[in-house]
Amino acid sequence: MRETSAALRDGSGLTTVLMVEDDPNIVDLIRANLTVRGFDTLVSLDGRNVLRLIEKDLPDLVLLDLMLPGADGLDLCRRIRERSNIGIIVVSARRAEHDKVAALNVGADDYLTKPFGVEELLARITATLRRSRPAPAPADVEGPIEVEGLSIDLAKQQVLRDGVAVHLTPTEFALLRELVLHPGALIPHAQLLRRVWGVGYESETEYLRVYVRRLRSKLEAEGQPPLIVTEPRAGYRFTTI
Repeated sequence: MRETSAALRDGSGLTTVLMVEDDPNIVDLIRANLTVRGFDTLVSLDGRNVLRLIEKDLPDLVLLDLMLPGADGLDLCRRIRERSNIGIIVVSARRAEHDKVAALNVGADDYLTKPFGVEELLARITATLRRSRPAPAPADVEGPIEVEGLSIDLAKQQVLRDGVAVHLTPTEFALLRELVLHPGALIPHAQLLRRVWGVGYESETEYLRVYVRRLRSKLEAEGQPPLIVTEPRAGYRFTTI
């Protein structure tokens, strides 16, 4: 199913959201609010055709329920992330922290529990889309940042380790960007969460734990001192070693 804002049919650059949700009431609520705000919407009621829709229609973001009649939500999230950098917001009735951590571990950018307010959902969509679009490099940063075999190009959103490209999701890169722009400085949890995920995320420390772990696994060489240092109960710092 597809619905497009009539006001934007003739324009360009529509933002497309794919909803993977089997509750028709939730589908209608989200679709109506997205459409009136100028989004293009796609719907998968059971998750079975999600990968095909992503490949065919190239949506900008997925709203993914975990409890689907035709698919395992966590497995589907993992498969989406393996194939695409698309923004993924899990929207689920599961409220336990281990469910949130599990979703983040397999590639979700954000986790929203049901029931939710429409304005909160829209704010999270906006924040996720913002991370997916490259931010300009600061004026005082010229060229890639080089450290311990890593080359980090903020303008191109590109990371090389020993000349080989390292695949980072937009959220992973946004977190790395905040760390490398303040080398050696302790960055508090709340500041990182606010800068990467947005206002209102300051207490979501599990987001940082998961995403710092993901960055370490991709950037830090085995047997070498850590690039990202944890300061317990305080924050993180990026060290140039």
